[in-house]
Amino acid sequence: MEQFFHENYLSKLKENPELFIGVELEFPIVHLHGQATDHRLTISLLRHLVQLLDFAIVKFDDDKQPIEIVAANGDLILFEVSYNTLEFAFAKAENLFEVAGRFQIYLDAIQSFLVQYDHQLVGAGINPNWDINDNRPVVTGRYQMLMQYLSLGKQHAELHPYMDYAAYICGSQVQFDVSRSQFLRVLNAFNKIEAAKAYLFANSSFEPLTGCSLARDYLWEASMHGLIPQNVGIYPSDFESEADYIDFKSQSSLFYTIRDGDYMYFEPIPLREYLGQDEIHAYGINGENLMLKPESRDLKNHRSYHYQELTRRGTIEFRSICTQPLDVTFAPAAFHLGLLMELEALEDLLERSSFFKSMGHDYVQLRKDFSRQNLSAKEKEVIQAFSEELLSCAKKGLQQRGLGEEVFLEHL
Repeated sequence: MEQFFHENYLSKLKENPELFIGVELEFPIVHLHGQATDHRLTISLLRHLVQLLDFAIVKFDDDKQPIEIVAANGDLILFEVSYNTLEFAFAKAENLFEVAGRFQIYLDAIQSFLVQYDHQLVGAGINPNWDINDNRPVVTGRYQMLMQYLSLGKQHAELHPYMDYAAYICGSQVQFDVSRSQFLRVLNAFNKIEAAKAYLFANSSFEPLTGCSLARDYLWEASMHGLIPQNVGIYPSDFESEADYIDFKSQSSLFYTIRDGDYMYFEPIPLREYLGQDEIHAYGINGENLMLKPESRDLKNHRSYHYQELTRRGTIEFRSICTQPLDVTFAPAAFHLGLLMELEALEDLLERSSFFKSMGHDYVQLRKDFSRQNLSAKEKEVIQAFSEELLSCAKKGLQQRGLGEEVFLEHL
C-alpha cells in the first residue's frame, strides 16, 4: 500500500513547483418555467459552441452524441454525470483573471443560445428542478457505472434515498500545485476551516432537508460514497507524517474496476483490504452478476472524495464548495489562493483563533453545525469573526501577488 501511494500520489509532487491554478465549475442547466431540462437542447448547445467558438468535439456518448468539447487553449466544456449539468474544466492558468475572462466569453455564448429556448445556466449547488428532470446518466460506461453503484444504496437503510443525486449536485473546485514538503501542512490547515467555508459559500438548499443550506455534504456523505466514512468529507484530525497520511487514505474505498474495457462495480472495500479478497461479487452495467478476482492493476481506479484531496497530478484539489451565484463565481478560488499564499500566517491564525477555543476542534461536527440556516446569536458572532479573520488573511495573500485578484473577494 505504501508503494502504491508513493508511486501514484507522492512521487507526483515537486519540491519547488511553479504555482498554477486549475478551476473546475459545474452548473445546472435549468428550464426557466419549471419544466424538465430538454436534453436535445443541451446536446445541441455543444454543437453550437463548436461552430461559434471554434471548439472541437473530443468525446461522444454511446449514442454518438457529443458530450465533451475542447478549445485550442485546452479548456474543456462537458456534461458532468447527466445531460442537465454543464462543467467547465479550465486549462491550468497563472492568474484568476485569465480564467474569469475566458469563462465570461463562454458563458455569454451559452446563455444567449439557451435563453432562446427558455433555458439558462444558474449559479446554484443543486438543480432547482432536480425532482422533475430526467436524471439518467450520460450514456457512457463510466457514468452508467457510477449511477448504478450509487443505486446500491437501496440495500442500506442508513443511507438517503436520493440515489440519483450525482445528476443534480454542482460544485466549484480549484486545485493548486504544492510541494512535497508542504502538502500535509496545506491539508491540515484547510481541513480546519471547513466551518467558515460552509458559512461563506453554502449554496445548496434542498427541499427535503429543511433548515440546511449545504445539502451537498449530506448527499455525498450519506450515500454509497460515504458508506466507508474514511472515504469522504473532512479529515478527523491532523496528519503528522506521510506514513500517517498513507495509513488513513488506505482506509478509503475501492468500488469499481475495468476489465477488457468493461466497467464492473461492487460494494466498497477499504483499499488496504482489496488485494486480500479471494473473489468479489461484482456487477456489470448491463445488470449481470460477476465474480471478480482482485488484481493489483485495479488499484489505479482508486478515488476518494475528501474535501481536500491530493491528486495524481501533484496538486491539492479543494472540493467542498457549492457552485456559487454567477456574479461571484470566482470568490472560492480567490479565497483558497489567497490563503495558500499566506500559509504560515493561516497556520498562526488557526493556532490563536478564539473560534476553536469557543467551539472546540471537532472539524466534522463544526462543518455540520455551520451548514444550518438558523444559527444562534453566539454562533453567528463567532463564525463571523472567524470568517473575517480568514478573509483578511486571504486578501493579504492576493495583494502579495500584486495582480489585483483581491477584487474577487469584495462582496464577502
